[in-house]
Amino acid sequence: MYLINDVSRKVNLSQKRIREYEKEGFIKPQRHPHTNNRLYTDFEVLQVQRIHDLIHQRGFTLTGLKNLLVMAPCWNVFGCQVKQSCPAFSDPHMPCYKVREKVETLCPGPCERCAVFMNRDFDPDYVLEHNVESRFIKLPVVPAS
Repeated sequence: MYLINDVSRKVNLSQKRIREYEKEGFIKPQRHPHTNNRLYTDFEVLQVQRIHDLIHQRGFTLTGLKNLLVMAPCWNVFGCQVKQSCPAFSDPHMPCYKVREKVETLCPGPCERCAVFMNRDFDPDYVLEHNVESRFIKLPVVPAS
């Protein structure tokens, strides 16, 4: 287990940025029972790095990333290197955490700590409808002469 300052050094991010990812629902570190310090496993460290890469390497906004986590399969979002062998890959329309209820997947961490699982309550239909409406400028209707 790592403290936030260890994670910060390990992934070369500020502690503030890591806490922001937590606030946004991308990571959920455990808490020490006596000190309430955040405790990160290797999986959370990996998640921090993945989220950072999606935002800063691939150009997603925080909102765009949340939408992506709801709409796309985990192996696609995180660029899984073993996707061909993973049961989640063979059923791309079922979320990985649902596949894992039936058969083990190749994800290295527990579903409860994964950004895909933590954002599962967002309604995909709402994401689609909301994004379609916000993409187009509504022009005023000019009466025909």
